[in-house]
Amino acid sequence: MNKIQSYVLYALLCLLMVGMLFYGAKAYTHAIAYEEATIELVALQGVEEQASRQLENFAKSILGDLFGDSREVNFVQVKEKQDHAMHEAQKYTRYFMYLLGGVFLSFFTLSLRAFTIVGSVAAMLTLVLGLITPVLMVTIHKEVEYIGDIVLSFESKGVMGSIVKLFDGGDIVVALVILIFSVLVPVLKVLSLLFISLFMESQFAHNIVKFFKMIGKWSMVDVFVVAVFLVYLTANKGDVSRAQVEVGLYFFLAYVIVSMLVSLSADKMLHQAKMKDITQKMLGFRCES
Repeated sequence: MNKIQSYVLYALLCLLMVGMLFYGAKAYTHAIAYEEATIELVALQGVEEQASRQLENFAKSILGDLFGDSREVNFVQVKEKQDHAMHEAQKYTRYFMYLLGGVFLSFFTLSLRAFTIVGSVAAMLTLVLGLITPVLMVTIHKEVEYIGDIVLSFESKGVMGSIVKLFDGGDIVVALVILIFSVLVPVLKVLSLLFISLFMESQFAHNIVKFFKMIGKWSMVDVFVVAVFLVYLTANKGDVSRAQVEVGLYFFLAYVIVSMLVSLSADKMLHQAKMKDITQKMLGFRCES
């Protein structure tokens, strides 16, 4: 690959990264909008609101168009806003994943070192979105005779928000487990990959190789913690609990896959560097002989 081709490729990768940042921000914005619309919708599904809507529907069935069912109209409008926000959040998340896939196709054209740097940056961006974007929405419903389906409680949970709430609620052990294995370990893992790829020649970089390998042993703990996290949050509390996965979970799972691929690339890069160093030492020894 000549210099012009390299410049074009790096420019394209920069554009892909900017696009990922843009679509990730849009997905996050619409995920928050979906959360806000759901909160508004839940407020319209309380006991009093549901009873009032049932009375309005009954009155409209008798009086027809002479009776204006403003509550029902408002409910439908909020539901449409919620559906639109969910659709947009999912759409921009798909666009983000397409660009992420495009970044990883550069594996076939970049050196291992360059790919590890690019992959580490992409992994960090994906991780941040996975941590701050809502992951799971849980609503607890109860069917009441003559009134219908009412919502008793609602929560939309992201990783960071859940950690704070668990600390506030006294569930310190669970909060610490999620904080360590879903936040601290992934961040340290990505930073170690980025540091090694940037400063591979320095002595300090070689000194943290052991730490890098130790972090690598915990790569599958990310998946385990997410599974435990979801089970913990969807625990049945006596009524009908409905859980809906939000786009934040897709970002976090994408980070797990991306970090594993970048780890393999970094491991291969370090192995090649080690073999090159051994070869150079052997050649030097032969020359001295």
